[in-house]
Amino acid sequence: MNAMHTNNLNIGYEERLIVEDLNITIPKGKITALVGANGSGKSTILKTLARLMAPSNGTVMLDGKSIHKQSTKEVAKQLAILPQNPTAPDGLTVSELVSYGRFPYQRGFGSLNKEDRAIIQWAVESTGLMEFRDRPIDRLSGGQRQRAWIAMALAQQTDLLFLDEPTTYLDMAHQLEVLELLHHLNATAGRTIIMVVHDLNHASRYAQHMVAIKKGKVVSVGAPENVMTKEVLREVFNIETDIIPDPRTGVPLCFPFALAGETMHELAQEPVLEPVKVS
Repeated sequence: MNAMHTNNLNIGYEERLIVEDLNITIPKGKITALVGANGSGKSTILKTLARLMAPSNGTVMLDGKSIHKQSTKEVAKQLAILPQNPTAPDGLTVSELVSYGRFPYQRGFGSLNKEDRAIIQWAVESTGLMEFRDRPIDRLSGGQRQRAWIAMALAQQTDLLFLDEPTTYLDMAHQLEVLELLHHLNATAGRTIIMVVHDLNHASRYAQHMVAIKKGKVVSVGAPENVMTKEVLREVFNIETDIIPDPRTGVPLCFPFALAGETMHELAQEPVLEPVKVS
């Protein structure tokens, strides 16, 4: 059973079409990574899948229903999204932030009930933040802060979790901290995770399904070994790469060593600028 798929999806801003005739399937119970160069449309696609943007044409189907025809609360009970660089009000604690994940289940201005509080505690525990539960978000490290936002998403109790470049601006240790958490959630709880990933090797290591996008169109889709090839990376990123198996997991890792031939030819035609002489 597939968690989500699109039918002939067109997405644009005013008169500018960013994504045209998109047909992709998001497999249920897997981590899917959307990869592509800057400006390729991957974040736009993620926002449309998560109902933050409306398509110009076409549909996003979730379990047989158009996601854009469902109410906000209905959708919020099925999927959660962590955008790039989310911000919280000053002084808001981890527990208070996570409690916002229960909003789709509130009626009117109802307070948290016993079940809500149990789920909030579970989400905080699952992300390893119990010792920080009363600490303000702005006093956490980058990795801890991302985990707190993921805990809020978990508190929504959804099967689908969307993340837009969740490791941006984090150092290597905190990047691994967040990615290992997502891997754990997928492996132990069966969460379907869809994320935009900047680092190709992170995508290959942590995702079972990859979608490579160029100028709003899918170039390659499938398991990492099908997408992480020299030919695909040349077409999508205009780079030449060496591909080797990860010594720990066997998944393909890429090592870029040059721009692709056509791009190199274009650079070779650029005039060499002489240094300005100051008299």
